[in-house]
Amino acid sequence: MFDFSPGEWTAIFLSLRIAIVATVASLPFAILTAYALARWSFPGKTLFNGFVHLPLVMPPVVTGFILLILFGRRGTFGPFLESLGIVLAFRWTGAALACAVMGFPLMVRAMRLSFENVDRRLELASGTLGASKLWTFAVVTLPLATPGVVVGCILGFARALGEFGATITFVSNIPGETQTISAAIYTFTQVPGGDEGAMRLTLVAVVIALAALMASELVQHYADRRVASFE
Repeated sequence: MFDFSPGEWTAIFLSLRIAIVATVASLPFAILTAYALARWSFPGKTLFNGFVHLPLVMPPVVTGFILLILFGRRGTFGPFLESLGIVLAFRWTGAALACAVMGFPLMVRAMRLSFENVDRRLELASGTLGASKLWTFAVVTLPLATPGVVVGCILGFARALGEFGATITFVSNIPGETQTISAAIYTFTQVPGGDEGAMRLTLVAVVIALAALMASELVQHYADRRVASFE
């Protein structure tokens, strides 16, 4: 039952690789976006907020198709990127991009809530001591918001790990290149006798997702206890 084939191991490790790259690449953009939504006022903020969270409500296939139009070999930016040696369509890097886009809203939501809960009096105190806004953000705001940043990364990682619709639309289902756990499970369900392989990978996906959710709950619990200790 738990004798994984080489192809299954490849799908597992590829999924982890893609999810990690997607999360790490999204992190600085998610922090900046979350902070902007939490603290800044600017024209079109509501529209920008809706655009950021659009992947949560759109069908994943639509997101994948948009990525194909934009970054495919014949897409809007595809030829230019290919001239730089960057090919995303039908590559694992494209799968990482699709997973990053799908997980980005979850990262931003968790981080935004954390930034909104940071006591601004501490930031003002830092400013009165001569610290610049950038330095205050680096040494006061971001450390206090770290639990939310960590939770956002965990949720983004879990979402990236389970992504299917946008990924298979943008980069297809190529064994060893773009076939993630979700795509491999789909492949197994389409062939006779593939139920056992699908079940093995399903259990792996459930265990990883459950571990990620438990980790996010532990981080949030630690953050709540730390805040309570200062009250």
